[in-house]
This record gives sequence, structure tokens and C-alpha cells, in this order.
Amino acid sequence: MSNTLLRIYPSELKIPFELKRQNSGILELTNKTDHHVAFKVKTTNPKKYSVRPTTGVVLPRGSSGITVTMQPPKEIPADYHCKDKFLIQSVVVEEGTTLKDIHTDMFSKEPGKVVEEFKLRVVYIPANPPSPVPEEEEEETDSPDSDVDYELKMPSTSDAASRQGYTSGSQASHNEGVSLTKAVLSKYVDENQKLQQELV
Repeated sequence: MSNTLLRIYPSELKIPFELKRQNSGILELTNKTDHHVAFKVKTTNPKKYSVRPTTGVVLPRGSSGITVTMQPPKEIPADYHCKDKFLIQSVVVEEGTTLKDIHTDMFSKEPGKVVEEFKLRVVYIPANPPSPVPEEEEEETDSPDSDVDYELKMPSTSDAASRQGYTSGSQASHNEGVSLTKAVLSKYVDENQKLQQELV
């Protein structure tokens, strides 16, 4: 039978399990009505759990949280199975009812009074679930380093043009030197021929 006063989430009290460490589980109570609803929390093992709060009032269409803290366990139960259970009782109360006004008699079953009960069991869950292993990143073929190397190995167009201009200038200077040498040599040859003619 589903509850008409409170919606309780989750339907199982899940508490992380760690040896010699204290852990908690959280329950959320949501008022499904337009009335004030009082609640009370009970457990089959009160020495093992600390409940805050154990009683309270949920406003119309409002919500309230419950924190259940388990004492540090000393041993691992078989198959991580827990036999502990919780019981949440709820009842409609008058508007303006506060925490101080809540008493045990409110939740006693009497003719003409509706007291809803919700039972839930304790479930142990891993305290530190393993995280998925990230896939290895594929090696990038075009890395920034390779781009830098490529730029260093391949000169720019302006560099090539300047080197070409430098080579052409050297070739021009060489040609001018050869022409000058030929002119001087031709002059000496002519003078030598004139000198020989005078001696004859």
C-alpha cells in the first residue's frame, strides 16, 4: 500500500560501508498533501544508528531531510547483507504544530485516526566505487612541436628570395671582374706589339 501523506526517497536506506569508519545515508520526506504532517523514525537497531531528526513536521507540499549515521563497523557481514530496518510513521496534525508539540501518542493507532507506516531496509554500498579508467589519448600527428620544426626546416619565401638575390649579385660582380681583366690584358698586348715594331 502506497503512502498518501509522505513520499519517501529512496525506498531503501543506502549507507556506504567502510570498516572502522562512520558513514551516513540520507532520506528525503516530501509532503504530498495540503496539510501539516508529523513524522517519527524508528529502527530495529537503535544502538547502531544515529538519526537526525527522529521527529519533525513537514509543511504542506514541503520537504524534509533525515540523516542516518551508522557507527563504525568492526567486521564485514556475510555478503554485505544487513538485517537492520527502519520504520517511518506519519500522521496529519493541526496547522501551527511544531517540533515541541510532537509526542508518542500522536502515532498510536486509534479508531478514526490514520497513521501511515513506511518500512525500509538498510543496504550497504561501496564507500569508494572504482572510477572508470580513462582511455589513452591518441597521439596527435600535427603537434605544435612538429609545426615549429617544420617552420625551422622550411625557409620562408622572402628568405629564399633574398638568398637568390644575393647569389645573383655575386655572379654579376664576378662577370664584371672578368670583363675588366680582359680589357687590361688586351691593352698590354697592344702596347707590347707597338714596342716590338719600334725596335725593328
